[in-house]
Amino acid sequence: MSGIFGVISKGDCTRDLLYGTDYHSHLGTEYGGIAVMGAHGLLRQIHNISQSQFKSKFYEDSRHMPGKFGIGVISALDEQPIYLNSKFGPFCIVTNGLIENIDDLISGLMKRGVSFSEVTKGTVNQTELVAKIIVEGSSILDGIEKVFSMIEGSCSLLILNKDGIYAARDDYGYTPLIIGKKKDVWAVTSETAAFPNNGFEITKYLGPGEVVLMKEDGPLSKRPAGKIEQICAFFWIYTGFPASSYEGVNAEIVRERCGRLLAKRDKDIEVDLVSGVPDSGVGHAIGYAMESGKPYRRPLVKYTPGYGRSYTPPSQERRDLIAMMKLIPIKDVINGNRIVVCEDSIVRGTQLKNFTVKKLWDAGAKEIHARPACPPLMFPCIFNLSTRSIEELAARKAIKSIEGRDIEDVSEYVDHTTAKYKKMIDWIAKDLQVTTLRYQTVEDMVTAIGLPKEKLCLYCWTGKCPKKNTCCGQKEEKSACYK
Repeated sequence: MSGIFGVISKGDCTRDLLYGTDYHSHLGTEYGGIAVMGAHGLLRQIHNISQSQFKSKFYEDSRHMPGKFGIGVISALDEQPIYLNSKFGPFCIVTNGLIENIDDLISGLMKRGVSFSEVTKGTVNQTELVAKIIVEGSSILDGIEKVFSMIEGSCSLLILNKDGIYAARDDYGYTPLIIGKKKDVWAVTSETAAFPNNGFEITKYLGPGEVVLMKEDGPLSKRPAGKIEQICAFFWIYTGFPASSYEGVNAEIVRERCGRLLAKRDKDIEVDLVSGVPDSGVGHAIGYAMESGKPYRRPLVKYTPGYGRSYTPPSQERRDLIAMMKLIPIKDVINGNRIVVCEDSIVRGTQLKNFTVKKLWDAGAKEIHARPACPPLMFPCIFNLSTRSIEELAARKAIKSIEGRDIEDVSEYVDHTTAKYKKMIDWIAKDLQVTTLRYQTVEDMVTAIGLPKEKLCLYCWTGKCPKKNTCCGQKEEKSACYK
């Protein structure tokens, strides 16, 4: 997962670029980068931000990189922006997404004599790959369309050159791009949370596959939006910032609705307080407390935003360290109480078990009732960098234990009304060492978001998506995904 931001100004853009990009810090932990088109051409800077904040690394850089056009990125994996001097002239590019067939694309380009210079984690830098595909087109727009036609997965992007900023949202709209405006300045962002404090108002949500060229007088349409949209539902549940809106729907409001729906299904338990695992479980817990009438309290508090998110770092060791260090238990709130713990999701289950539940038991909790705001994750994400294997998912570990082997058809475990689903939940609850465990249903999650089900990517929970006329690997009509 990465966050991308671009600015077009009639004056100097660098202040807006610095602070606009910084508001994407929750989406990436490894690298930050900015590029500016100024009087002396393209200037670019990249820093490792794994042990520091974006602002502290780029404040001085931004003071010495004046220009009217600029793009920025905070990346979870690869170094960006990529600079390329091409037949279209020099340009810089930033991307957000995950290209599943990257190895096949690299092999094909190498056979045509294309070379790569940037390496990330032992493979070609994904953003450089996209740049090299683009320059094979007859124009930048044609190159972007080639990228969209060739990739499996997702890729939204910003391209900065002398003409302005090309903004392109991937073909099915898995990741968002939103345009905003204030006097004499236009911006494009992954997160609308970057707009209010910088003075921008939302003017347009780019549609799936849409391409615009941002210029000083505003965006010019270069490619209309497609008809199929599949924005990732996880933006509202976890990855998006609470102040951000996607497709006009605010993330915090969705999280409150998720919590309310969880509470409506909880008529059989008595608790003393409601809590949320900071920070992403807080909105869900507030909704639960509003619906249940039970007090919202903070048995666990997060020590400063500096520890970041324990979901985004690429290594399990880093994720565990952050999870252990960032949450501090308050024994005076915990001791002797029956506690509902709202969490955005249970991915691997290790952090919830080892660094949340254990801290609550050790501080004297009487009961712990875990309430994740989304269904059990069943399939690794194929559209962005998150879960990368079936084996690491808590639900799949449970299924393997119950069945005695890995199985392909997990439809009975996806359906929350079946006996096998209940057996899986009981197994996970025992493994987590919680008093009770109750997940959100797919139907309630979709209701909380408030968009039509067919406009949401629910692949992680259902295994279904309109990906190149396939559904869960089986050749089917696209509409079969929604039956």
